[in-house]
Amino acid sequence: MAQYTVPGLDDKTAAQVIDVLQHRLAAYNDLHLTLKHVHWNVVGRNFIAVHEMLDPQVELVRGYADAVAERIAAMGGEPRGRVGDIAQVRDWDDYSLLRDTSAAHLAALNKVYDGVITSNRKAIETFESEPVSQDLVIGQTAELEKFQWFVRAHLEDQSGAVAGGDKSTESGAAADAR
Repeated sequence: MAQYTVPGLDDKTAAQVIDVLQHRLAAYNDLHLTLKHVHWNVVGRNFIAVHEMLDPQVELVRGYADAVAERIAAMGGEPRGRVGDIAQVRDWDDYSLLRDTSAAHLAALNKVYDGVITSNRKAIETFESEPVSQDLVIGQTAELEKFQWFVRAHLEDQSGAVAGGDKSTESGAAADAR
């Protein structure tokens, strides 16, 4: 590990922030792979709309991982982006759907976004003494919330109910949306 951090930040705070950012890096790398998996495995009604909607999300989330990794490095940390690194810090399950309908995938993806956004908001709270990292994750979270809105718009009916929205798991949400 490097023997420095950014000016004006003590080593202890830097180490804590790096640890939280490492979890964000793992979450973004996993989300990137999940979005691409959905992109490849979505079928049925609205296929092309969903297929094409996901590519910009994939690219931005890949960029988020890169920005977080570079922040970790700038603070003197070692960004860890290998598959084993994701598995080591993750506290969520693998995405469970394979080839499935657009409605099922979008309902499951809505739950994925619930998890990533919730954990981002928790990270934001821990960055109170480190506003640069906090600002980075705030901006990323705003865009993730917009992506989730895009997903939910496909699942919402005229009354505002979101298919699978009241389920607690991806598979439960997908089953409800089929």
